[in-house]
Amino acid sequence: MVQKAKILLVDDRPENLLALEAILSALDQTLVRASSGEEALKALLTDDFAVILLDVQMPGMDGFETAAHIKRRERTRDIPIIFLTAINHGPHHTFRGYAAGAVDYISKPFDPWVLRAKVSVFVELYMKNCQLREQASLLRLQLESGGGRASADEAKESAGLLAELSARLAAVEEQAEALSKQLNETADAAAVATAAHLERKLTGLRRALDALEPGTGSASG
Repeated sequence: MVQKAKILLVDDRPENLLALEAILSALDQTLVRASSGEEALKALLTDDFAVILLDVQMPGMDGFETAAHIKRRERTRDIPIIFLTAINHGPHHTFRGYAAGAVDYISKPFDPWVLRAKVSVFVELYMKNCQLREQASLLRLQLESGGGRASADEAKESAGLLAELSARLAAVEEQAEALSKQLNETADAAAVATAAHLERKLTGLRRALDALEPGTGSASG
């Protein structure tokens, strides 16, 4: 059974959290509420999240400060952050959001369809990363348990798993390449940053997979 992704919703106003839940409920993922920056940081200590929707204007620790704390932590620095704001102070204010580590910056009132589509992209990426990591981990354990003396059947099965994993990753890489080309045409800074983040993740996964290939670095034949 596929585990649902967690989405962190951070806003000091209960009515805004309720509205976000109504918009994102169609994604059928786990929605976690936080009514302050402190509460959000506490939730991030124990759970893994696919994406964070973070209100900018909050009493006490605002969205920018909360994002800075998130990006300083090794565990949470790569979680995508979408800033939500009811105010528009122009390019400088928006730039501050990107500088704080946001992958996108949306002004309220926002289009529910657009917000849902943006969040679904990060959920899909998170799910694919989890699946690939799990498969790579299982494969590594299987290879290590053989102790270099795997039987012909085990070696064949491992090779088959590697091939399947490589094919799945290749499919994601192809989708990412097409997405990057499409996003680059929009000249949207947030979209380009999102594509670059995805490419870095995929590059790391490809290197990990290549490292599992038997006979890597040695002549074959």
